Amino acid sequence: MKKQILNIQKLDFQWPALDPFLFCVHHLDHYPKGNGKLGPVDDLNGRQIGQDFVLKDGWRMYHGSKVPGFPAHPHRGFETITVATQGLIDHSDSMGAAGRYGDGDTQWMTAGKGVQHGEMFPLLSEQQGNDAELFQIWINLPSHNKMCEPDFKMFWNENKTVVNEKDDNQNDIKVTVINGRYKKAKGETAPNMSWAHDENNHVGVWLVELSADANWALPNAATQTNRMLYFYEGDSIDIGSTTVASGHAIKLDPVGNVSVKNGAKTAKFLLLQGDPINEPVAQYGPFVMNTQAEIQQAFADYRDTEFGGWPWPEIEQTHGDRARFAKYSDGTEEIPG
Repeated sequence: MKKQILNIQKLDFQWPALDPFLFCVHHLDHYPKGNGKLGPVDDLNGRQIGQDFVLKDGWRMYHGSKVPGFPAHPHRGFETITVATQGLIDHSDSMGAAGRYGDGDTQWMTAGKGVQHGEMFPLLSEQQGNDAELFQIWINLPSHNKMCEPDFKMFWNENKTVVNEKDDNQNDIKVTVINGRYKKAKGETAPNMSWAHDENNHVGVWLVELSADANWALPNAATQTNRMLYFYEGDSIDIGSTTVASGHAIKLDPVGNVSVKNGAKTAKFLLLQGDPINEPVAQYGPFVMNTQAEIQQAFADYRDTEFGGWPWPEIEQTHGDRARFAKYSDGTEEIPG
């Protein structure tokens, strides 16, 4: 009998990933009330400001000094997929583009030949806490697209594809299809230069929620597809004869008739799958190329050009009290709804 589970790894802050993905980070922060300037009302004493990754009091400032988040920083050679399930993110970049998104939205950003961007987490509510949850997924670009023009695309919550199912015992199964196909349901189309744009590469990004005792049968994928199931919330699940506790990444056979039997608590998963690009990966910090020489060139180019510079007045750029929006580098603006 074929093994349904090919590997199990414990989840840390940075989650392991399979080609074409590079890694994933799950951010979950229970921020306090806002201070009227989009930062936390609580005192920041005792935090390592600029590098605050310790979950003190249930939240982190990350690289922010006044507002939590990630001030202007460069990328080249890959894409970021930011799935924001709670809270808001303020995007600004070196192309002059900007946006505020969250509460179910996804941003798919192609760094391509190089871009600076900032991702700040504005704390708008001054009356109650500001919970924030997001997944940032890095997906590689094939070598022939690594130097494409940078851009981003918004997948707004109002348009997302959600499949609600019942198992044989009428337990609930919910699959949010961010990208790719789940049975007959299709998620949003990835940007043109993305490995995920061509459906023949079988890329899928899904959020899955199972009610207590639910049984979920995964649809088969292609033989060559890499499939990873991240079990990030719940108690335990059974896959075949193996019991897996929450907090683990599970590499699955893509064509193994895999069935997940949930335990006594609601369970939540992120599923990432796709055919491998099968190219060498050279990575140093924010740059992902194919050779070390290309990495050195990325550093040289960034020193020379700063990938267009930073056109905003603040390194920790935020967007005031605006509602969700996206402004693209060509000047067009988009409002969800």
